[in-house]
Formats: sequence, structure tokens, C-alpha cells
Amino acid sequence: MNTARRIEARKARWTRFLDRTAPPRHMLLVRLDHGLPPRPLPHPGNVGERIEWAWLQYQQQLANVAWLDDDAVPHLHPYTGTEIFAAAFGCDVHRPAETNPFALPLIHHADEIAGLTVPDIACEPLARLFDIADELRRRAGPEAVMRLPDIQSPMDIAALIWDKNTFYIAMIESPEAVKELAASVRQVLTGFLDEWFARYGRDFVAHYPDYYMPVGITLSEDEIGAVNPDMFRDLFLPELALLSARYGGIGMHCCANARHHWQAWREIPDLRLLNVVQPPQESAAAYGVFADHTAQMHNWCGDGGSWQFPEGARVVISAGADSREQALVLTQSRAAQDSTR
Repeated sequence: MNTARRIEARKARWTRFLDRTAPPRHMLLVRLDHGLPPRPLPHPGNVGERIEWAWLQYQQQLANVAWLDDDAVPHLHPYTGTEIFAAAFGCDVHRPAETNPFALPLIHHADEIAGLTVPDIACEPLARLFDIADELRRRAGPEAVMRLPDIQSPMDIAALIWDKNTFYIAMIESPEAVKELAASVRQVLTGFLDEWFARYGRDFVAHYPDYYMPVGITLSEDEIGAVNPDMFRDLFLPELALLSARYGGIGMHCCANARHHWQAWREIPDLRLLNVVQPPQESAAAYGVFADHTAQMHNWCGDGGSWQFPEGARVVISAGADSREQALVLTQSRAAQDSTR
């Protein structure tokens, strides 16, 4: 089987897995990036270096398909920090020397929302991403899968634009102003995503973690640890439902301590995959709670080489390898574990 047919077979496998209508129940991603140079930071002055690094990564992923029997889908990675949409709204950006950039707050009080300019997706921070993605796609061809840049929920982006010292207070005292800002963010976010999918196709690899989606949207929802369930249902859940309906499903990452929202997460329409980044005991509990509801890809998959999950759970197992030999051992372990392959 040639590389293109192997990739198509993997895409079909992901589709069945996420639809929950047929085997498989387990997917395996082996992370084998040895030999790649350090990734350039996503700074404006590093555009050329970012393109070359992403191209090298893609070439290595394509080469791995020929011999590594996991479920990775090679993809083009226009990576960013969390700052991109907040910067589009006019936030200053801090660019540390050794880590990803991040936005500095622009809004401090509810009465400043009315004067905020809603940007066009052609503004520089977003246009630069299209330039990077266009060049990578030009090299790879129209069939190459694109990875999303760092997509966060409208409320998470609002929390970057608005100083958190007053943002959380405003959720209680000025919730309409919070909703107004989130609605403006959603307008820009959906305009960006509409153009992105029009240019590069509806299927993609999520920003984090790196699973394949045949259709839909994926995002981070990290601000909810500090709010109560009523506030989640009032401020966060409606926008997740709107985005899921617009794009045909949703995958969600959350690294907040948010167990008090787990029941409400089951109300998110067409939740295709859930990723929580929490200690092992919390992740183990999540596997059980959501086993009958959605696919899961958490940061902990069990200790040792044998993975056990609740009955009916659909789980993406992610494991790192430092060599070809280690990678092959991991795929052999998966073949023994998953008889539905």
C-alpha cells in the first residue's frame, strides 16, 4: 500500500472512531520527532524559519507512514502562541526569549467594550497565518492536511483581551458586557475559520492535542475552572453549542480543574473528542464518566505497556519514542491490545 492510500485508510479509521458507530475503539499516536531541529518561536521575524521547520516535520511524518503502523495523519503545522486573536483586537504582545508569545490585556473595565474595534481577518496577525499556511500548502499540494493554529473559545480569547483582575468580577456584575465582547470575538473567529476551511478543506488536525478531525472545530476551553456551573451554562455553553452547530461537531481541550462542569459538558452538542490535562487520578475518572458519550484523549493513558479502559470507552493513546525501535515496540503493543483493529 503506498503512502497516499495508507493516509486515506487512517482518515477513514479516525472517522469511524469519532462517529462511534463501528470499530476501532483505540487509536494510537506515536510521537517520533527525533532529528528535527529546535522549533523556532512563533515570532513575526521568524516566518521563514517557521515555514522551513513545519516543512521538515511534514516530510518526516510522511516518511514514517511507510513503516510505522500507528494512526498519525501527516499534516502541515502553522503553529502559534495563544496571542493571535487578542493581538488582532489590538492587544500588545509579550514575546519572551525562550517560550511562546502571549497577549497583554487591552480592556480593564466594562465601559471600554463599546469603543473596541472589531478587526477584519485581513489584519496583520491573522493574515500572516494565511501566508504561512498558503506557502506550506503550495509545497505540499492540495491534498495535504493542515493543522489548526491555536484556537481558543470566544470566552477564553475575551479573557486575554480583558484584564482578568476585573474580567471575572464582570462576569457577575456586568455579564452583558462580557457577552458583548465574546460575541465580537466569535464574529472574528468564525470569519477566520470560514476562510481557513474554504482555503484548506474541512478536515484538519487539531491544534492540541494532535488528533485528526474529518469535519468540525477544535478549541481550548481553559478559563472555566474559576466559574460555577450556572456561569458555565450561561456564558460558555451557548457559544460552544453555536460553534459545534456551525461546523458540524466540536473537540475540546481543557487544562483547568473543571470537574464541577463534567455533567454540563455532556450537554455540548456533538462533542466528538474530549481532552483533559489533569493528574492521573482525575484523568482516570474522566475515562469512566465520558466512556459512553465521546471519544477521549487525555494526558495519561495508564502506566506500563498494557492499557485498560472502561468498557465501551473510545480512547486515543499517545506515546513518545526516541528511536525507530521504540516506536515499533509501541505499535506491536497496540496490535495486541486492540483486537478490533
